[in-house]
Amino acid sequence: MATAAAASRVAVSAPVFGSDGGARSSGIKGNNNVSFGSKSWVGGTLAWESSCSVRPRHASKVLCMSVQQASRSKVSVAPLHLESAKEPPLNTYKPKEPFTATIVSVESLVGPKAPGETCHIVIDHGGNVPYWEGQSYGVIPPGENPKKPGAPQNVRLYSIASTRYGDNFDGRTGSLCVRRAVYYDPETGKEDPSKNGVCSNFLCNSKPGDKIQLTGPSGKIMLLPEEDPNATHIMIATGTGVAPFRGYLRRMFMEDVPNYRFGGLAWLFLGVANSDSLLYDEEFTSYLKQYPDNFRYDKALSREQKNRSGGKMYVQDKIEEYSDEIFKLLDGGAHIYFCGLKGMMPGIQDTLKKVAERRGESWDQKLAQLKKNKQWHVEVY
Repeated sequence: MATAAAASRVAVSAPVFGSDGGARSSGIKGNNNVSFGSKSWVGGTLAWESSCSVRPRHASKVLCMSVQQASRSKVSVAPLHLESAKEPPLNTYKPKEPFTATIVSVESLVGPKAPGETCHIVIDHGGNVPYWEGQSYGVIPPGENPKKPGAPQNVRLYSIASTRYGDNFDGRTGSLCVRRAVYYDPETGKEDPSKNGVCSNFLCNSKPGDKIQLTGPSGKIMLLPEEDPNATHIMIATGTGVAPFRGYLRRMFMEDVPNYRFGGLAWLFLGVANSDSLLYDEEFTSYLKQYPDNFRYDKALSREQKNRSGGKMYVQDKIEEYSDEIFKLLDGGAHIYFCGLKGMMPGIQDTLKKVAERRGESWDQKLAQLKKNKQWHVEVY
């Protein structure tokens, strides 16, 4: 999601963050000359290059297009006029007149033991389809709409997984986090390509230079409130629902944004199947090391961890584990966000209701107040 447009030629000095050999090692252990997309670490300096290197799609444990920083130095971003708009861009391109963008890279984010493939897709829009963190792009896959012969495919919405400056920090790209939807026949156990997800497979199979039809950006419910740079943001994600939170966290901790100096608390809860399924784990772990007072990161690995009752550990179990602290933060004005499959919400709501009752509160009243105060943000699909 041709070659990426050349970025500004500047360099930022920062020590290389070497892998600790954990589950998300990205295969670069002990190497101080590392390429991430169109940027490379060379002897501890982050340098912009004019070309975009692409790793093999199925290489295990790839952390793509990310920058590991072991110090508090941040990356300069441009163009800064992207900060000047008072309102977010909305539906700049519509389904009848989409924008033709170019795939920069497609890289697998997961290891071999993950149940299914998730890809990080970088798209060059040339600065023509700007967006804000928390918004979505629409993608129109090629081919005819099977229900409307002669008409194009329907738009599929994907949360954007980068800041407004993109992974190249130049405002010319946007990134998507896409899980390949594959259907297996329950009787034979074999894949049935005719029932596979059309758009997710189109995106995950794309190659650099391929063209893509974009619409949007759309959405306002998941926009990051920036009026108070010292606010608390509690982010709860399952799987690819982590996409908007990656954008938030890069803006908070990676980018040097003159008008947004984050000094609050960002707390991410991420639920996935196992360690190989973790998405952007090295990025998040690096923030934890750089900003221990401003970032917390809790993982729920359903196939590797047990909850207090001995069952599988889901994200709602982690919420219950820290429920008293979470409720106190909400009482203090914290924002809470949920993103992922809609099936995540009933379990989470049940957990929050149970905790509220244990505290002698009415969850329905509390939820109504959170919504009234614009502290409650939900995007599920």
